[in-house]
Amino acid sequence: MATVLMCRRLPRLSRVTAFSTTAKRKAERGSSKGKKEKRDKPGAAETGTESRATIQLLKPQDYRVLYNPAAYVKGRAGSQQHVDRDRIQAFGDTFTGPGTTQAVQTFPTASSQALSPIRNALPKPALLEQTTLATLYKEEAEKEKQELHNSKEDPRMFQKGRPEYRSLSCDSTEPAQTLPAEEGDSILQSVARCEGSPGILTDYFLKLSRLPAERRAALVSDPRFSALCHRAVTAIRLFSTPDLIQILKACVPLAVPASHPLLNACEAEFCRRAWDMGLEQLLLVADCWRCLDRSVPSYLGILFSYANLHWQDLTLPQFVQLLYIIGEGRRSPSDLVQKVESTILKHLDAFTLEELGAICLGLFKSLSGISDHVMRRIADRVALQMEDMSTYALVNVLKMLRYTRMDHLPLMRELGKVIPARIPATNIQGIMHISLTYSSLHFFDEDVLAAVATSLPSKVSYCRSKDAAKFLWSFGCLDYEPPNEEEFYSSLIKQLHAKVHEFSKFPEHLLTALLGLAFVKRFPEELIDFALREEFVQKTRRSKYELNKDLFTLGKSVEIECPTYQGSRLSPQLCQEFTEMASSFAEREIYVRPEIMEATSLLESMLGGPEYVRNHMILPHTRSSDLEVRLATDGHPIPFNFKDPVAAKKLKGMGVSLTDDLMSQLIQGRAPNQSLMKVGNEARIPGQEQGDAAGTLCLGGALPAGATSQAEPKPGRWQPREVRLALQVSNRNHFCYGSKRLLGLHCLKRRQLRLLGYTVVEIPFWEWFPLLKRSRSEKLSYLHYKVFCPALLTRAG
Repeated sequence: MATVLMCRRLPRLSRVTAFSTTAKRKAERGSSKGKKEKRDKPGAAETGTESRATIQLLKPQDYRVLYNPAAYVKGRAGSQQHVDRDRIQAFGDTFTGPGTTQAVQTFPTASSQALSPIRNALPKPALLEQTTLATLYKEEAEKEKQELHNSKEDPRMFQKGRPEYRSLSCDSTEPAQTLPAEEGDSILQSVARCEGSPGILTDYFLKLSRLPAERRAALVSDPRFSALCHRAVTAIRLFSTPDLIQILKACVPLAVPASHPLLNACEAEFCRRAWDMGLEQLLLVADCWRCLDRSVPSYLGILFSYANLHWQDLTLPQFVQLLYIIGEGRRSPSDLVQKVESTILKHLDAFTLEELGAICLGLFKSLSGISDHVMRRIADRVALQMEDMSTYALVNVLKMLRYTRMDHLPLMRELGKVIPARIPATNIQGIMHISLTYSSLHFFDEDVLAAVATSLPSKVSYCRSKDAAKFLWSFGCLDYEPPNEEEFYSSLIKQLHAKVHEFSKFPEHLLTALLGLAFVKRFPEELIDFALREEFVQKTRRSKYELNKDLFTLGKSVEIECPTYQGSRLSPQLCQEFTEMASSFAEREIYVRPEIMEATSLLESMLGGPEYVRNHMILPHTRSSDLEVRLATDGHPIPFNFKDPVAAKKLKGMGVSLTDDLMSQLIQGRAPNQSLMKVGNEARIPGQEQGDAAGTLCLGGALPAGATSQAEPKPGRWQPREVRLALQVSNRNHFCYGSKRLLGLHCLKRRQLRLLGYTVVEIPFWEWFPLLKRSRSEKLSYLHYKVFCPALLTRAG
């Protein structure tokens, strides 16, 4: 079928937007089913048949991931309270080599596929300042459009599964029988005349709590109600504990403000009496505080100490309710961790599915540690009964799965079957957490992502800036552009403009969103200009999060990929500071990894010394190393690494120390053996065309035809007809789980290296790691074929 490619220039875009037929998309994009099947399953046969997109089944040994942009490294309150980010602050990935048990990655990554031209999905967006004003005027209207979502009631659905929860929780629903408004007036009138006995005051509060909702709303501002509260405060120590609990329960439907003097008095009195109360009463009071939105750390501390001393007496409902309270209080008692785990295992088969969801949510919100064994046991049960689980409870399990970085294949496979049909009926925050689970665990499932992309445009007005940022991050991390990509990205970019006033308070969200867009070659210039302005940069520097790395990646990516961009840029001084920071980290953590050091040593031996190869970061903002080699067009290596004093000293009088066999291979340009040639041909990184093993040659210092860059090499630095190789020694954390699909940061890096004229040569982990255990000659033969690839030398000639 003929393909028509039409291009038009959109104002304020960093590149031309391309519109193509379906056939063109299938030919170019890695999301097509046939290509996806071949690259996502290592060792898959080369076939032309299409197969249904599924969760990857391969489980590489020792694969573990941490993830996400620097915006989410630290905690909700500036400490360590946000589980959407890595615990370790770093520029790169820790080593994942043979025999290691964990691989940690601290910068978010996305996957590779054939990338479409750079474009901005939002045609001519309004100026940011105008957007801000318009948004402020519309805020009240937006509040009326919010999704039906009660943050206090949804987490409490588990309480409907057992009658025992009635004595442990406060029922905030409307009373079965309301009191006539006239009787409420009568009660208030009698306050001044009553003697103020505890029993009468308790009865007054209970009756007033049964008034119609509209009448209750006016009570707080009624002087007569204030007089009633004052009498209760005065007599606070005279109330029995059950009566005091009844008054506190009555305050919930009465919507007494969290800072009200009556609640201050109640909290102090309950703290005084706590050790004389029962666990059931303590849990009920804690639930009332939650319903009243009042923070009571002192009371919760007493509750947790009491529970610790009486742990053996906890019933199953009391245990679940306690974990719910722990989660809502956002604090994790360290002395309860072991007891919590043992109790979960004890009652695992007896919990309802909703209770399992509540347990996971409590652990997630409180950042409570949980062992892999316990989390895997929970996931085992959920995987078997997922069809019967509510979406809300299921999303809570996914949050904890993400927090523990658990690669549970049965659950993810079942999730891919169950969740796509539920997504249209799920609220926006639930959909966001589903997307974030897949990206944070590096699982690629096209059916799930396509369902998310289809549902999102109609719900996008409900997105907070945080939600929009994480959607863009998730899709960028997995480098997935859905079938409705223009509508999907356009709606989210438009929402970013609508929420631009939030970014002054939450700068991390804007950087997260822009990085996610950059991974898929989208650069909305007005938002980038806003993010790189000096005043915004200063906000990021003062943020409780570590945002320097994200700023650096965004700023340098714009320099390389957007030559027509005329907006704000990072200052040279700031770039130099970030470069030094990245280099310092790389010298400690990246360059010294065994797989990289082995490749460097062997290349030095093969090429003639350390002056022929350099282990460094060509693009420091991409936070991973390159092994740079330079070749003349006749295949001879060119010495260039003279910065290293050891290399400079060894250069004089040094010959190329190669064996006869390797010299013969250099001269003849033949492959070491047929099996290695086959591996080199079959194991191509997704997104590469047939000629990409050799890459794009940079001859005479000129960039490839049609490619422009703000970061061109300085004149005179490149030799005539010189070929610069950037060897990529990758590990598992550069790819989607169990596949050969590159993640976004690494895809972005390769794209930018080519724009700068480098030839990207892949040394993928599935080839190199097994060779690390083989003989030196086999490793040399492999590297020789990678460096002196016949296709590369043919092109150079």
